[in-house]
Amino acid sequence: MSAGVNTFAPLLPTSDTDVVTSTFSLVDYVVFVLLLVLSLAIGLYHAFRGWGQHTVGQLLMADRKMSCLPVALSLLATFQSAVAILGVPSEIYRFGTQYWFLGCCYFLGLLIPAHVFIPVFYRLHLTSAYEYLELRFNKAVRVCGTVTFIFQMVIYMGVVLYAPSLALNAVTGFDLWLSVLTLGIVCTVYTALGGLKAVIWTDVFQTLVMFLGQLVVIIVGSAKVGGLGHVWEVASQHGRISGIVLDPDPFVRHTFWTLAFGGVFMMLSLYGVNQAQVQRYLSSRTEKAAVLSCYAVFPCQQLVLCMSCLIGLVMFVYYQEYPMSTQQAQAAPDQFVLYFVMDLLKGLPGLPGLFVACLFSGSLSTISSAFNSLATVTMEDLIRPWFPQFSEVQAIMLSRILAFGYGLLCLGMAYISSQMGSVLQAALSIFGMVGGPLLGLFCLGMFFPCANPLGAIVGLLAGLIMAFWIGIGSIVTNMASGVAPSPPNISSFSLPSNLTTVTMTTLMPPTTLSKPTGLQHLYSLSYLWYSAHNSTTVIVVGLIVSLLTGGMRGRTLNPRTIYPVLPKLLALLPMSCQKRFHCISYSQDLSVDTAAFPEKMSNGTLKNSRDKEAVAVPEEGSAHQGNSPTFILQETSL
Repeated sequence: MSAGVNTFAPLLPTSDTDVVTSTFSLVDYVVFVLLLVLSLAIGLYHAFRGWGQHTVGQLLMADRKMSCLPVALSLLATFQSAVAILGVPSEIYRFGTQYWFLGCCYFLGLLIPAHVFIPVFYRLHLTSAYEYLELRFNKAVRVCGTVTFIFQMVIYMGVVLYAPSLALNAVTGFDLWLSVLTLGIVCTVYTALGGLKAVIWTDVFQTLVMFLGQLVVIIVGSAKVGGLGHVWEVASQHGRISGIVLDPDPFVRHTFWTLAFGGVFMMLSLYGVNQAQVQRYLSSRTEKAAVLSCYAVFPCQQLVLCMSCLIGLVMFVYYQEYPMSTQQAQAAPDQFVLYFVMDLLKGLPGLPGLFVACLFSGSLSTISSAFNSLATVTMEDLIRPWFPQFSEVQAIMLSRILAFGYGLLCLGMAYISSQMGSVLQAALSIFGMVGGPLLGLFCLGMFFPCANPLGAIVGLLAGLIMAFWIGIGSIVTNMASGVAPSPPNISSFSLPSNLTTVTMTTLMPPTTLSKPTGLQHLYSLSYLWYSAHNSTTVIVVGLIVSLLTGGMRGRTLNPRTIYPVLPKLLALLPMSCQKRFHCISYSQDLSVDTAAFPEKMSNGTLKNSRDKEAVAVPEEGSAHQGNSPTFILQETSL
């Protein structure tokens, strides 16, 4: 990367006595409060519309009737957190535009979920993504996956609420705990009462606010420094426009290969198997709508990334012409964007309030998704399977209580985050550490028919151990070294545009300029390869254990839980090649007797059924032999 190293600001947090804060005008407060009121109003509208006639399906899955566009915008908003809005421009300001190449991974990172994960999940008619693990393996694997996800989200919730509030308080003087409590309470109320439909439609509104707030900063900022052409010219002169770095070294923080291919695994862990996203796919009225919503996220993600990069470049050029004060130069990188916005918009009443509304829209959308997904998995995976006798009214009440409970827990985690100090970086990293092993667990089940429950559990544990070993080891080693700011190819303080990346890079400690050796070299693995490394560990260990313990011999395998990778790949070959290899593949819909496999009932239990509602019904005219073998391989007619 060609970014100049000598212009980096010290990575020091500001104290209350050092910071010159900017105050909000009355108009700014009105704009900010309007965001909260409208978000609450949208949520309450969906909560009280048809009050008394709600079902659990409506509350948790929006009655599976959502259209493509709102689902796509909600998918985007879920992981466009406030930390990302602050962090990506800071990354560009400090290190240049190399991070922009992350956009290359969005294509495969969204194409694979659209054509692999969504069809499997949708046709199984799931509510929780972890129900898949029971259908593929057994109840123990399902519980392990659910508990891992809950741990992941609970750790993150308080941080994503507290960190933006802390930055806002330091820069603007906005009351810290008032903003934490306000956001937490507003989000809890509309999520618990309105359910997934309220969350999706408030996400749509909050996404528009985020776009508008960032667009205002780009327009006003570029106008003040002489236009976007001038911005690009000055940034190029100072080495902030990065070229393609083709270094294949996985220990280099940002290269083309790291961003474009390591990022694919990161995207798969987010858009492929994360409950918050899977729940939105499954709320679509048709499978086609779910796939289209995933496609629609691609241009939206590219637009968000470009806007964030432009803000970072405009901020860099602005501070070339209007140098930072001493207090600003000593601020933590997370605060750079807020200082810039308050400087830029201070003479324009209402616009600082709009950007703060944009910032807190990111928090609201992320936290509401967390509440809703946590309530769903707790209800579907940990309560209803053990208490199937719950009536519809009792299930609805319990779902709302769970959402309220997680809201209160989020506020508690925010307080704990305020007391954690340097341990906060470990809490942030934990979120990203868990995403890779969960991706590996789903891939193990979906792509490898020989994998068995024991292999899945041992593989997941091995992946988590490896993730925590490298992640925590890296943090502890760097904290112990406690040296100067890192060069641009070392993991530190970058805050990309989604949860996993955010958590792997936010507040990561500076590292030594000397080349690490031994375990220290392993600990310097680029954060973008974490997901790939940890998910691969799960798959390899899971397969070894499965093969050593007899695979699926003597067990029933539900073919609807398998994605036939080899037949799909062979189908892409020319017909002459297929004939040469005497290709054997699955029939279009897997010719099996689906009555042998369980289907989920409305009360959360599993039943055996020939119900036509199950999409994976055998193709008409295909071979049937009663309770035949697990699945039938057929010669392809060529």
